[in-house]
Amino acid sequence: MGLMFSQIELLHQTSKIVSSGLTLDEMLKELIRLTVQVTACDACLVYLAEPEGEIVLRASQLPHAREIGSIRMKLGEGITGWVAEHKSVVALSAKASADKRFKNFPALVEDTFEAFLSVPLVTGGEGIGVINIHHRKPHGHTPEQIALMSFMGEQMGGAIARSRVFEENLRLQEETLEMKRQLEARKLVERAKGILQSKYNLTEEEAYLRLRGESRRLRRPMKDLAEAIILAEDIGAGALPVREMDPDLASAQASPGF
Repeated sequence: MGLMFSQIELLHQTSKIVSSGLTLDEMLKELIRLTVQVTACDACLVYLAEPEGEIVLRASQLPHAREIGSIRMKLGEGITGWVAEHKSVVALSAKASADKRFKNFPALVEDTFEAFLSVPLVTGGEGIGVINIHHRKPHGHTPEQIALMSFMGEQMGGAIARSRVFEENLRLQEETLEMKRQLEARKLVERAKGILQSKYNLTEEEAYLRLRGESRRLRRPMKDLAEAIILAEDIGAGALPVREMDPDLASAQASPGF
């Protein structure tokens, strides 16, 4: 397989990944799959840059459940940090750990392997991560393999960066919605407390304690109980027979705590 044909095939596969709507984690798994396909490596690790200036392990071919997200390096630290900082390839065919830049992590069996190829993930000239390729035995990385991995680092770099931005936006949207939900719940609880204070001549603290106690006794969220109290007050539920009420309203009204 010639280099040009390989690049065309690789571009086709990366294009499929980019347009598939995969999550970031799924995309990283596909990146590892392609890396293994191109290099026939024994292990592959993917690190991504964080805003704080660190490089963090985000995906691995070999199982590293405890290490994912916890192994991190500063820019320039270790070969991985050096590649991230300089956006340049490092290819070591044997005795990789003897390189003066090498940083060993006892939890990574890959650090005991002989050959090591580290390639930057880049987008728009900015380094956003690193792909580390390991072979157990000495392995001469061919110019074709290095060129293909550099090509893939450029192709996948932009897709990974966009995926991270998308997922960060989703996280921020969810945080905003959660804050709105919490604010709405607090407003409901405050209004329910006011109703209890007025109806039973309670202090604010006494009303809150009663509301919390009934919430625990009925095993219902305080927000749900507050809504029931407010609805009962709004429709004048005190004048309705308990059997005609919604079950939540009946529980709130019939409760000995109110």
